[in-house]
Amino acid sequence: MAVPVQNIHRLSVKTWTEDESDRAESTPSRAQSICDDTSSELQRMAANDRRDINSQNSLHRLGALSRIVSMVMTVREWAQKSFSEETERPDSFLERFRGPTNTDMQAPPSRKRKCNVKVLSPSDDAYYYWLLVIGAAVFYNWTLLVVRACFDELQMRNVLVWLVLDYICDGVYILDIAVRLHTGFLDQGLMVKDTRRLREAYIQTFQCKSDICSILPTDLLYLTVGISYTPLLRFNRLLRLPRLFEWFERTETRTGYPNAFRICKLVLYILVIIHWNACVYYSFSKVLGLGSDSWVYPNASDPEFGSLTRSYIYCLYWSTLTLTTIGETPPPVRDEEYLFLIFDFLVGVLIFASIVGNVGSMISNMNATRAGFQSRVDTLKHYMQFRHVSKALEQRVIRWFDYLWTNQKTIDEQEVLRSLPNKLRAEIAINVHLETLKKVRIFQDCEAGLLVELVLKLRPQVFSPGDYICRKGDVGKEMYIIKDGQLAVVGEDGATQYAVLTSGSCFGEISILNISGSKMGNRRTANIRSLGYSDLFCLSKQDLMDALQEFPHARAQLEQRGRDILRKEGLLEEVNVSAGEELEEKVERLETSLDRLQTSMARLQSEFNSSQLRLKQRITTLEHNVTTVATCSGFLSDGVESVFGGDGVCSEINIRL
Repeated sequence: MAVPVQNIHRLSVKTWTEDESDRAESTPSRAQSICDDTSSELQRMAANDRRDINSQNSLHRLGALSRIVSMVMTVREWAQKSFSEETERPDSFLERFRGPTNTDMQAPPSRKRKCNVKVLSPSDDAYYYWLLVIGAAVFYNWTLLVVRACFDELQMRNVLVWLVLDYICDGVYILDIAVRLHTGFLDQGLMVKDTRRLREAYIQTFQCKSDICSILPTDLLYLTVGISYTPLLRFNRLLRLPRLFEWFERTETRTGYPNAFRICKLVLYILVIIHWNACVYYSFSKVLGLGSDSWVYPNASDPEFGSLTRSYIYCLYWSTLTLTTIGETPPPVRDEEYLFLIFDFLVGVLIFASIVGNVGSMISNMNATRAGFQSRVDTLKHYMQFRHVSKALEQRVIRWFDYLWTNQKTIDEQEVLRSLPNKLRAEIAINVHLETLKKVRIFQDCEAGLLVELVLKLRPQVFSPGDYICRKGDVGKEMYIIKDGQLAVVGEDGATQYAVLTSGSCFGEISILNISGSKMGNRRTANIRSLGYSDLFCLSKQDLMDALQEFPHARAQLEQRGRDILRKEGLLEEVNVSAGEELEEKVERLETSLDRLQTSMARLQSEFNSSQLRLKQRITTLEHNVTTVATCSGFLSDGVESVFGGDGVCSEINIRL
């Protein structure tokens, strides 16, 4: 049994060595040498094992050799992997001329990690929510710093709480500078995300200087002047007010109730102004002396006015009466009090006059839609009364207007979307109308581009109960798609109902396609009447033809589907269809021949003009030569007469010349 075991060892070693030799042929030279050494060492170890076969147990030798082979294979694979990962350092100078190679493309990724810096866009939701955070910090400083600075009891009662809140706001301010450094801006319509450019652009702005001033640690001076002066030392935090205004502007743009938000914002402005004026009044009273006269705040020794709550509410009440000028306050006694009250009156008149004007404007804007709609109704009422329209018809018109207003259908969609670019108009129209248009059987499986063209041309229409949308025999100029409501196909008497059309149905598409072979031509084939109030989309024949000009394949599909519908209803003449197709082919051939004739005629005309020009040039040259010869002949004849003195000789000479 020992000999077979030896053969097995020898076979296994040989097989592993041959396989590893084949794998080593594709590795670098250094890896090849190590692989050869490893294979030689493995063979030597196997030979030594065979020489000691008589002194050891065969099974023990088999297990030992297997463990040794496994260890060597593991070391070998690790060495191959290490050498395969070693790559030559690229030469940047050569890469500029040679370009990237396959080796560069297959190189392992660099171990150096790049720091991915997030750049915010001002239109992102994350930027908007950050404005909410920084706006809350700014609002905290604008409302509480002044009241803490004027009412010492409030500041000294909760010193630790104020310090924590103050430093939290300072941390938010510092983070806001980092956000500004990573907020992109548009340059030639593209968002700039280069951090270096963003940093340079922000540093050059006035807002950067203001932001730096707002985070200066001036409040640390309380270590010298006292903790009660901390709010006054932190007044530089108020310089971040533009961030709060920016949040107001973006919220006004995003909200679905802009008028209500504007009113709330104005109310907030009024409260903040009254709040500041109340704090200034209390501080001014402390400077003059509490209870020194009837105008200033009473002395705190009075139990009725000694509490902090009563002090703030009394000053807030006085500030409200003074700024709104709707109540009586104690008259001033000193000159300083007169000046302070005059300044308050001026501020109140200017600020509240503008605020009241804005409130009135916003209220009128909130009712602008209703006022415009009511103006249209009143104008139509006056017209019907002037033209003596019947009461029944007048009531129908009024009920129709009431339905429009109740269901919020008074907005002219075309007018509202006119200011948008075509791309956005198409997207809005698709979101509103595309699902309804896809339900139409004749437009199913049409090209997406054609559907986009069609949704831009749909016009909404509303019909009252009993209105006829179309009558049998009328010339079809529009097709209709039912968005909401029910329509009935009725007989000539108007009472017999043959079918009921619901949402998603369409009619009138056959009459506007001009399908050759149709027995009805472009005439309506049925009477359709509205059972209740119905919302329809109208698509005119001209709009459909204009859209199909750019999509000939879709037009052929629509016509084929129209023929199938007519064939199913027995309204298509097959002979006329084939004849019409042959006629169309003949017309196309005639148009092609006419184009060729026009091209040939233009070429002949050009050649004729060119030959005519050359002929004129030759005639002009010939005339010039004849004139020159005649002039020379005249001079020569005069000389001959003076020499010979005879007319006969001169004539002979002229003829010879």
